[in-house]
Amino acid sequence: METRAPFVIVGAFVLAAIFAVFGFVFWLHNTSGVGARTSYHVQFRDPVPGLLVGAAVLFNGIRVGEVTALGLAPDDPRRVDVTIAVAPATPVRPDTKVGLDFQGLTGVPVVALEGGKQLTGSAIATTLIAEPGAGMSMTQAAREALRKVDTVLGDNAGPLKDTIANLKTFSEWLSSKTGKLDGILGGVERMTGANEPVVKKVVYDLSAASGFPPPSPPLKAQLTIPESNTVVLFDSQKMLLAPGLDVPAFAGAQWSDSLPKMLQEKLIQSFENYDIAHAPMRPNDAVQPDYQLLTDIRSFQVIGEADALRAEIAFSAKIIDKDGKLVAAKLFQQATPLDKPEPAAAVTAFDKSFDTIAKELVPWAAQALASGHAEADPAPQTSRPPSAPKSSGMTKGR
Repeated sequence: METRAPFVIVGAFVLAAIFAVFGFVFWLHNTSGVGARTSYHVQFRDPVPGLLVGAAVLFNGIRVGEVTALGLAPDDPRRVDVTIAVAPATPVRPDTKVGLDFQGLTGVPVVALEGGKQLTGSAIATTLIAEPGAGMSMTQAAREALRKVDTVLGDNAGPLKDTIANLKTFSEWLSSKTGKLDGILGGVERMTGANEPVVKKVVYDLSAASGFPPPSPPLKAQLTIPESNTVVLFDSQKMLLAPGLDVPAFAGAQWSDSLPKMLQEKLIQSFENYDIAHAPMRPNDAVQPDYQLLTDIRSFQVIGEADALRAEIAFSAKIIDKDGKLVAAKLFQQATPLDKPEPAAAVTAFDKSFDTIAKELVPWAAQALASGHAEADPAPQTSRPPSAPKSSGMTKGR
């Protein structure tokens, strides 16, 4: 008896260890322990490759149970019936989505549950139906997509062949019309200006006349100078060339303002340089002028030949009184040669032309205002006493 006791103890210890290992493995297989489970039946309409009894069941990515049974439906060869057991607290509802997910590098399949929108209700008395294609792996899905594409191409082989033939015919027609297409595209480019190079704009200003002698006579009346009148051609900021001239250097040259406004401004400044105390003004409601200086631009451009260019300014000037009566009128014109066929030289020539005209126009206007003002407001005449009668020069006779 004493020699057999240790063998009984050793055998009992070995059996206890075996049961402990089995219990530990079972506990690892069921993360939530050996507690109660709720069973659900799931129907898959597609194959479930690799799914085994004991596979994990995930709800929104969290393991909640395992697969307890797999079977084929006797009345439908395409259907697979799966029984799963999950923790009772799992919120399985009638709208819970069911599918397969493949985890790890080896792609071990697990049953994946995804919560729906229903907050109440239970799916205990219902069977969960997996969505079509839920059992497909990525490889199977790609193969299915390629199979569908191949089916579409096969069904439409004839139309596709005709379309390719039409494209070939159209390509050959375009090749034969290359010259005409180039002409059409060239016309579009010319119409839109896309073929013209980008020109950098350079802005120039005209200088007012200065260096007048002391005003003689001064400006004796209130004069206003409205904006100049002109045709549409000269109502521009561009430094204009006479028709027929083509000097590329002038492509981007322009004045600081439109010609009518610039001439008005420079005439006012020239009058200010002549007699700042009685300088003219622009027309406005607050000023009731005695006279107006009206100008009409006839030319403000570069003229001549390509090797002999001149800067020409020509305009008429009229002085009218407040009753609309013409007091004086004169035509002013001056052309100055350019040193070089370039905008900077043209601006210098325009300055000289305008200076010559302004030094003639300003004194002329001052003299006309002085004469007109004297006629409108003559000096009072002083009365003279009657003269004594002259002697008849007759003598008495003796």
